[in-house]
Parts: sequence; C-alpha cells; structure tokens
Amino acid sequence: MRLAYVTLQGRGRTDALIAAVVEQLQLYGLRLSGTVQSNIERPDRRKCDMDLMVLPHGPVVRISEDRGDLARGCTLDSGALEQSVAEVQRRLPGSDFLIVNKFGKREAEGKGLVPVIGDAVDQGIPVVVGVNGLNLAAFLAFAGDEAVALPSDVASVVQWCRHSVVAVNA
Repeated sequence: MRLAYVTLQGRGRTDALIAAVVEQLQLYGLRLSGTVQSNIERPDRRKCDMDLMVLPHGPVVRISEDRGDLARGCTLDSGALEQSVAEVQRRLPGSDFLIVNKFGKREAEGKGLVPVIGDAVDQGIPVVVGVNGLNLAAFLAFAGDEAVALPSDVASVVQWCRHSVVAVNA
C-alpha cells in the first residue's frame, strides 16, 4: 500500500504545500484526482473563505459558510464538501494518484474523503493526505501502520509520489 501524509504547523501551510506538489505532479503528466484547498482571507471576517478545487482542473467549490464576523467554531459547509467528495469519487478510476488536501473534522468522523481514500488504497492508487495536528491521531488510527510520514518540503513529497507511481506501474 502507498499511503503517505504531510503535516505542517501554521494556518494554510499544508494547503500551500499540497498545491505546490499538485502543480509539480501535473507538470510530469500524472493523472491526479483529489482536492486542493485555497483559503481566501477577508478583512471584514475573522474566518477565511475556503475553496476546494476538485482535481485535475476543477470545479472550484466554496466549502465554507459565511456566518458573519462574530461566528465562532467550524464554518464548513458539509453539503458542499460532500458534493466535492462525490465528484472526486467519480474521477478516481484511471487516476495515477489521489491527493487529499486535508484529513479534517469530517474525515476524523469517518466521513468526507475517507471512503475515497479507502477505495484508492483498495485499487492500488497511491495517496498523499494533508493532516493538521488536531486530526493527526484520528488519521493514524484510520491508516494504521500503513501510513508514511513525509518530510514537509515539496521536492521530497513529489519524489515520493513519482516513485510510488513507478512502483505501482512496474
């Protein structure tokens, strides 16, 4: 099984790393499925807007709800996330690689992209997952001993991805 994860401290840093990895892998011509998140800061809001691009080239879906400047807690629009998950699932067959921008709250609950990750692993499609510190224990419980922690730099992640695709196709 080829399942790896990356985690970085700091808001948006794992998302930026995943986006850079996707850009490099696309230059190599790999057929990617999955998600890349962009966080758009709003000067009039405490919380950013979260947009999710479904790989390889969209659509881009707003997965956050604007609940006003005083909103506290999670602003995730679960319905929008689940629509994106369905599209990723539809695009998975024939992919060289699955990229999951975040093992977040929904995934920690066994929802979100968890079924897609499981399907990719079952189909022998390598997977890289971004994991934040809050959900690392839940991810490790889900992945068991199979997950590999990758260094948190673009070159190392890209190298692992390319090696994984070659190993699967060999």
